[in-house]
Amino acid sequence: MQNNSDMLRDVVFLDRDGVINEDSPDYIRSWDEFRFIPGSTEAIRCLTEHGFAVILITNQSAVNRGMITRQTLEHMHTMMRLAVEAAGGRITDIFFCPHRPDEGCGCRKPAPGLIRKAQAIYGIDPATACMVGDSAKDIECARNAGCARSILVRTGNGRASEKILEHKNIRPDHIVANLYEAAVLICGCEKKRSGRSAETPDPSCCFRTTA
Repeated sequence: MQNNSDMLRDVVFLDRDGVINEDSPDYIRSWDEFRFIPGSTEAIRCLTEHGFAVILITNQSAVNRGMITRQTLEHMHTMMRLAVEAAGGRITDIFFCPHRPDEGCGCRKPAPGLIRKAQAIYGIDPATACMVGDSAKDIECARNAGCARSILVRTGNGRASEKILEHKNIRPDHIVANLYEAAVLICGCEKKRSGRSAETPDPSCCFRTTA
């Protein structure tokens, strides 16, 4: 790993299932079941080309439910990153929580732990970052972490999440059709700044995919 003291700026946090790839009530258990949502790789390329660092923040309780191994999850993430790179984009890092809801992990969204992990490693100021997700948990996580803004996509669980958020009186800053529309919005509205990524040893509570 490379150590670098520079802060990582222009950060976009992305949820995975329902945002980048199609979700499933039975969980995504292998790379063979992984299907990119149309336009999602182009969206990450757009963000990359405009100078944004893309960091995935994802709950993956299928690991601790015994449905998949951590090695299988790592393989999926490696293949996903390669496919994104082949399309011209880049995923800077991936942080995931393997715990079930009943385990009470502080990194499981809507808790802000995963964003805090990224913040500790990269020196990110959440007040300058954006979170894109399809669930109420994603939007609540953005709020709990102090992100500058949150964007709800209507893919995955997005439409159902609109009603959940309305009931909770929580409003995302924007609601868009999909990740590509979110990327166009972000690239059009955010001021581009320079910044270099960094890697340092990660904290131990939850986990990080390193490829």
